[in-house]
Amino acid sequence: MKNKLLIIGASGHGKVVADIALEMNKWSSIEFLDDNKTIKNVMGLDVIGSSKDMLNYIDEYEIFVGIGDNAIRKRIYEKLKSAGATIPILIHPNAVIGSEVSIESGTVVMAGVVINCCTQIGQACIINTGSTVDHDNSIGDYVHMSPGARLAGTVKVGQESWLGIGSVVSNNINISSRSIVGAGSVVIKNINEPGRYVGTPVRRL
Repeated sequence: MKNKLLIIGASGHGKVVADIALEMNKWSSIEFLDDNKTIKNVMGLDVIGSSKDMLNYIDEYEIFVGIGDNAIRKRIYEKLKSAGATIPILIHPNAVIGSEVSIESGTVVMAGVVINCCTQIGQACIINTGSTVDHDNSIGDYVHMSPGARLAGTVKVGQESWLGIGSVVSNNINISSRSIVGAGSVVIKNINEPGRYVGTPVRRL
């Protein structure tokens, strides 16, 4: 097992990822790659290059994509995976993970999250601060659950979807891939087509 971690992205989301990695106390060193050449050090951690250099480090580091944008995170993650990089799962020590929960590589689970039993979470997802995922959920690859988002039981969220801060999804709901649910919105019926949805209950824009 590699004992060094390299995080791609040293901006807001990447800093939270680094903070979780530090709390996990698993790696002897943590460093960043970032395309902003003016950033040299973040949170006392060095920025040692840009994202174009990432494949040069796969033999020495575990590599994690600390970028909030779903499409960019997907593109970089898939390139790393194809190259054989070791991509960890990051889970804040204060998160609560139930039994028979499956979480795939490249996913970050932040502080205050609760994931109840028998839920499956795909690769390179963001389960953001204080969000909750109830029993028997299925969350596709590259999904971003924003802080405080709430999923009731037996919800299915398609890949590359984004659930806004404080959004709520009722039980037994399916959400199409590449859907955006606005901040504070409430979903009580299936979302069957990609698009932007807002309101209480949601309507498509």
